Amino acid sequence: MSSATLTRAADTAPPPARRRPLRPARVVLHVFLAAVAVGWLFPILWAVLTSLRSYEYTATHGYVSLGGWTLDNYLTAWRTAEFGKHFLNSVYITVPAVLLTLFLASCVAFVIARFSWKFNIALLGLFTAANLLPQQALLIPLFRMFTEIPLPAWMSDSELLYDSYWGLILVNVAFQCGFCVFVLSNYMKALPHELYEAAMVDGASVWRQYWQVTMPLCRPALAALATLEVTWIYNEFFWATVLMRTGDKFPVTSSLNNLRGEFFTDNNLVSAGSVLVAIPTLVIFFLLQKQFVRGLTLGASKG
Repeated sequence: MSSATLTRAADTAPPPARRRPLRPARVVLHVFLAAVAVGWLFPILWAVLTSLRSYEYTATHGYVSLGGWTLDNYLTAWRTAEFGKHFLNSVYITVPAVLLTLFLASCVAFVIARFSWKFNIALLGLFTAANLLPQQALLIPLFRMFTEIPLPAWMSDSELLYDSYWGLILVNVAFQCGFCVFVLSNYMKALPHELYEAAMVDGASVWRQYWQVTMPLCRPALAALATLEVTWIYNEFFWATVLMRTGDKFPVTSSLNNLRGEFFTDNNLVSAGSVLVAIPTLVIFFLLQKQFVRGLTLGASKG
């Protein structure tokens, strides 16, 4: 290779990238983000640390110490709280509630996004406003209503909506639909209108436009919402303790009460139980992490 060629290649080479100067605002931003990350991680790490230590050691040396390592807290928590049975109860409640929420929310979102009619915005506002209402404000009327609505014996042992899985499923669906309708309606509005015109030309009914055209395009958004809904409904604690009285039907989050004594509570044991309860949501999030991030980024780019 001639010297002229080397000189020409050197001239056309891109200049080395310059590092951005470290400004005070950028330093403050990084410090703030690091502090927020530590604030979020500290309770989790503290719970894990506490769960791995025996109560006798922490009672003698305090929690701000190291030592007394053991895994007995996890075995005791699993047996005492009967987590195996209550995990199944959470599955019975979470899976139908998530599927029903996504189906109903997608139907309402399709109507809002696809059709222009007089009460379009009012309907969206009604579903969205339901999320602004504190759930505790509906405690007494819902409790009375559930104790008066009968169910067949094959659906509920109590023959009432109260103390049944159906009651918790319906409550979760009612409170979660608003958020899903808001997200899906905005996502569907960004879909090309020409798709529906082509479907109508081919003779597709409204149902086929919804099921065969819209739903496949909304899979990333549905995956992201499914991840959030599984986490929220699985972690729901309030309504299970209010609308159920049979301890064997409690979901796994409410069964943590079994680890508390009447006059004494072993915080190490409760920490171990909390870590066990949190594991399924972490597994689901990491399994669906790619779809979750993809749904968020697609929604952002389309809106």
